[in-house]
Amino acid sequence: MNANGKTRILIEALPYIKKYDNKIAVIKLGGNAMNEINNAAEDIAFLKRTGMKVVVVHGGGPEIDKELKKMSIIPKFINGLRYTDEKVMKAVKKVFHRISKRIIDGLKSKDVKAIGAISCINAKQSSKKLGLVGKITKVDKDKLLKYLGSGHVPVISPIGIGKEIGKEYREYNINADTAASRIAVALGAEKLTILTNVDGIMINGSLLPHIDFKAAKKEIKNGNINKGMIPKVEACIYAVRNKCPKAHLINGLVPHSLLIEIFTDKGIGTEIVYKNGNK
Repeated sequence: MNANGKTRILIEALPYIKKYDNKIAVIKLGGNAMNEINNAAEDIAFLKRTGMKVVVVHGGGPEIDKELKKMSIIPKFINGLRYTDEKVMKAVKKVFHRISKRIIDGLKSKDVKAIGAISCINAKQSSKKLGLVGKITKVDKDKLLKYLGSGHVPVISPIGIGKEIGKEYREYNINADTAASRIAVALGAEKLTILTNVDGIMINGSLLPHIDFKAAKKEIKNGNINKGMIPKVEACIYAVRNKCPKAHLINGLVPHSLLIEIFTDKGIGTEIVYKNGNK
């Protein structure tokens, strides 16, 4: 690329750098994108240096599946959510600890202050048929804002803490996309970006740059949006419906997809948008 091309990129990025200065962005790293943690860490370091406050929520589906295979447990999913019992929960916690450390180490290698934000999600059992899957009741906003205020990137494993009547506190497995959306809303984030292993929402082989709530729900009903993509889309809908201005699904396997999505006019992936009449 010649000097003029580089200059155009910088000029194109400038209004976005100004727009997001001192604003909060919640980034969900999907399990399949975890192999590209070096790229994600570089992007997050860049975002921090342009003045953004970044919160990272991670998943870990593929690694959990591998861990369960070692334990001779067959994964079970209901509407894209992992059925969780005590044995599965043990595997989830082990994998999440490993992934959280990997992300924190990756960020620190880019001179980014990062910290594991534990016990920042309160939850209760979502439904008996899902077992130890949690429904978020509260996000510890003050704890996360304190981390952000001290210049840290909080790295959150989606495990909720809840207390059942007559029992000790219990830990619940929470879908990472759902957790990211609730955290974005609680913090008044400017942006929610979910990194996955596909380019975005694909309908009949074509990428949709934008989709509104009504159309998204129709595609879920038709089966075109299915499996693990359902909670991702529903998380974005929840965030935008609750005053988070921007929610995107992007391919975390594309080098520097975060920067392309945030700092270019064309962007990347699929944006979930509000449309008058949507509910």
